[in-house]
Amino acid sequence: MRRRQHPRTTTLPPSPVPAPAAPPPAAAPAPPAARTPGAGPLPPAVTDPAELEREAGVARLFELHYSSMLRLAVLLGADDPENVVAEAYYQIYRKWRRLKDVAAAEAYLRSTVCNLTRMRIRHLQVARRLTENPPDETVASAENTALLRDDQRVLIDALQQLPTRQREALVLRHWLGLKESEIAAAMGITCGSVKTHTSRGIAALTQAMEARR
Repeated sequence: MRRRQHPRTTTLPPSPVPAPAAPPPAAAPAPPAARTPGAGPLPPAVTDPAELEREAGVARLFELHYSSMLRLAVLLGADDPENVVAEAYYQIYRKWRRLKDVAAAEAYLRSTVCNLTRMRIRHLQVARRLTENPPDETVASAENTALLRDDQRVLIDALQQLPTRQREALVLRHWLGLKESEIAAAMGITCGSVKTHTSRGIAALTQAMEARR
C-alpha cells in the first residue's frame, strides 16, 4: 500500500527589516558678520528714553537753526564760525537734561554762540597784541562772506569796527529781528542796556558809513 505524499512547503526567509533612516546632518552655523580689520567693538544701542529724547531734540535743533546760528557767528565777527557753532551745540547737548524748558533751547543756543564769539574775539585781540606784526585788518574768508547777503556785505566792514556789545545788539535786533527781552537774555544784560548799546551802535555805524562815502 502506497503512502500518500504530502506536498512540500517551502519556507521563505524572513524579509529584511529596513534600517532606520539616518538623521539629517546638522546645519552649519552661520558665519560671523564681516568686520572691518582693526575696527573696535560696536557701541551699545541707545535704549534710555531720556537719552533718545536728548539726541532727537538736539538733532531737531540742528536741522532748524544751524544756518541762522552760523550766520550769527559770522556777523558777530567770529573768525571760525563753524567751530563756534559746533561748540555751542556740544554744550547744549551736555546740558540738555538740565534745561528747565526744552522750548527755550533755541534761546540758550543763541546766547552760547554770542558768548563763545565774544570770548574768541577777546582771545584774538590779546594774541594780536602779543605778535610783533599784527595784521592791519581781519580778512573775511570766502566761506564766511558767502553766508552774507549783498546788503550785509556793504555793512560788514563798518560793523566789525564797532565795540563788541554794540555789534551784538545791532546784529540780534536788526539781522535776527529779536525783541529786546530776547536780546537781553542772549547778551546777559538788562533791557535798558540793550537800548543803550543799540542806540550807540546805530549812531557809530551811521557815522562810519558816512565817512566811507
